[in-house]
Amino acid sequence: MAGGGTADERADVVDLELDRAHSARMYDYFLGGITNFPADREAAGRAMAAFPSILIAARSNRSFVHRSTRHLAQMGIGQFLDIGTGIPTSPNLHEVAQATNPRARVVYTDNDPIVLAHARALLRSHPEGGTAYMQADVTDPKSLLDHRVLREELDFERPIALSLNALLHFITDRDDAHGIVARLKDALPSGSILTISHVTPDFDPEAIARLTTIYESAGTPGQARTRDEIAAFFDGWDLLEPGLTPVLRWRPDPDEPHANVTDAEAALYAGIARKP
Repeated sequence: MAGGGTADERADVVDLELDRAHSARMYDYFLGGITNFPADREAAGRAMAAFPSILIAARSNRSFVHRSTRHLAQMGIGQFLDIGTGIPTSPNLHEVAQATNPRARVVYTDNDPIVLAHARALLRSHPEGGTAYMQADVTDPKSLLDHRVLREELDFERPIALSLNALLHFITDRDDAHGIVARLKDALPSGSILTISHVTPDFDPEAIARLTTIYESAGTPGQARTRDEIAAFFDGWDLLEPGLTPVLRWRPDPDEPHANVTDAEAALYAGIARKP
C-alpha cells in the first residue's frame, strides 16, 4: 500500500541512513551537537581513538569560522557562499555574519541530501538578511556556480566571501581539488574573499594517517595536505594578515579557551585571501 501524504511530500522524503556513519553528523558530535545517532557516535569513537585530540581540532576549526566570519562582516563583506555546510550547529555562519551585518546574505551548499534535510529543519535567518540553502556538489563547480538559487540570492557584481572551511581535505587530488578551487575563484568578482581551513599532517603525520584511514573505512575518503599544498589554493590572491597559519594563530580571540592547545592538537592551517 502506498504511504500517506501528497506525491510532492513523498518525493521530498530523504533516507537519513541512520544505520550508517555520516561525516557531517560525526562532526556535529565532535562539536557537542545533538543531530547524531549511534552509528555516527560509534565511528566518532574510532576517530577519537585514532586521533585523541579530534574534539579539540573540530572546536578549534569552529572557533576560526566564527572569528573569520565576524572579521569579514566587520570589513563590510555582505555576501557569503559557504560550501560544504554540514549539519547546522548554532551559532552558524549566517548567525555570526548577520549579528554584525543584519542585511548579510548567506547561501549554504552541500552535496548530501542528508544535510539538506537537517538544514531545512534547523536554519533560521535574521529577518533583514537572507539565508538560503541549495544542494550542489563542489566537484562539479560549473553546476554549482550555475545553480538557480545561487544566482538569485547573490550578486556576482559585488564581492562574495567563499568559505571552504574543513572541506578540501575531503576532496582528493584524484578529484583535482586545486582545479576545482581555481574554477570557483575565477567566477568571483574583484574584492571577493577566499577562506580555507584544512587538516594537515605537518605536526603529527602518524596520527593524521590513522584518522584518514578511519574516515575511509566509514566511506569518506580524505587527504590531509602540507602547508605548501594548502597555500597553493590561494595562488593569485592576496593573503590577509596574519597569512596562512596554524588555525589557533589566525587572529586569536583572547576570550577563547585555547591557551594550552598545541598546533599538533588542532592539526589545521587556516587563511583568508582577497582577489585583486
